[in-house]
Amino acid sequence: MTQFFDAHVLITGAASGLGRLMALEAVHRKARVTLLDRDPEGLDRVREELCRLGGEVSAFVVDLADRAALQVVCAQVLAARGGVDILINNAGIVSGKPLLETSDEAIERTFQVNTLAHFWTVRAFLPGMLSRGKGHIVTVASVAGLAGTSRLSDYCASKFAAVGFDESLRVELKRLGSPVRTTVVCPYFIDTGMFEGASTRFPRLLPILQPDDVVRRIMIAIERNRSRLIMPRFVLALPVARVLPPVLFDAVLRILGVNRSMDHFRGRQ
Repeated sequence: MTQFFDAHVLITGAASGLGRLMALEAVHRKARVTLLDRDPEGLDRVREELCRLGGEVSAFVVDLADRAALQVVCAQVLAARGGVDILINNAGIVSGKPLLETSDEAIERTFQVNTLAHFWTVRAFLPGMLSRGKGHIVTVASVAGLAGTSRLSDYCASKFAAVGFDESLRVELKRLGSPVRTTVVCPYFIDTGMFEGASTRFPRLLPILQPDDVVRRIMIAIERNRSRLIMPRFVLALPVARVLPPVLFDAVLRILGVNRSMDHFRGRQ
């Protein structure tokens, strides 16, 4: 099992939402926590909140879309706090627009934050994990990385890439005979504000997930070295549906209302 006690846990996108909640859970488990986010005020609030709980916490302001700046901050983390034991790549952004209404800059930024930042953090901290013979890399992806839908072309593509990154990294580590573990997390919409306005046609099958429950399940999955966590369980039927011809697969998503789930999307205000 992966132990949080006295482990150095680094979380991206830690100033709000799942990142903040995972940081709280890590501190409750007596981990040493490093927070990364582009929002200095939000980051300060979370750091102060964790310090009041007795947490050993450091925070670094960085825009994950800026590769050079992220690499500098990763080097600063290593110099100031030492190697990372549990890396949680949580940060993500969404535009929620049809493809032809999404700007070039928005598309590029989606990939820089949702996908490419994973490469830069893992390349910074994986060597230390390999040399110490332990570590855990967590990729917070999405159900959108398992099935595409309208108004999420850039987001889905970036999350498909994140899922593929985790899978390739997992088998690469196994081939090396390394004990470093990976976990990919694929949740449906979560009620954090990021997908404000998104809807579900069948809430019993595809509920809008509650952040506290999602975080609880993520922490358990990490501790138990689970390679994959998909929420809700109904989504596990996706691989079976994928054997259908595209016209039937699309019909399944249409009946479930997935293709209209973003029609009233507003996002975090």
